[in-house]
Amino acid sequence: MSTQTILLAVGLGAAAGLLSGTFGVGGGILFVPTLVALGLGQVEAAATSLLAIVPTAGVGVWRQARFGNLRWRPALVVGVASIAGIEVGVQIATRLDEGLLRRLFGILLLVVAAQLAWRSRRIPRGYPEKR
Repeated sequence: MSTQTILLAVGLGAAAGLLSGTFGVGGGILFVPTLVALGLGQVEAAATSLLAIVPTAGVGVWRQARFGNLRWRPALVVGVASIAGIEVGVQIATRLDEGLLRRLFGILLLVVAAQLAWRSRRIPRGYPEKR
């Protein structure tokens, strides 16, 4: 790895940590597109993102739990239920053409962005307990 790649990776990690702690996002939104831009294939970027988000998510969980923002039961149910989906997703990702996989990922990002934009116009401002 070159010095420039290492510096970019450190910057990416810092940005992911900042955004993960603030918004609860990270891996797919930040790591995958940046890793693809750094030269990894779509499948390798997704796999690398899955591993890289583990420490980021762990620290985020720890910090948010200290503020009383964590709901353990739903988080664990979603996490455990996703294991089967992950296995199926890996099988699909390794069989699809790289270009198609990249386009599908772009569509996913656009759908998520549209959903967030749509919901932001309907949700009252402030924290739930202040409504």
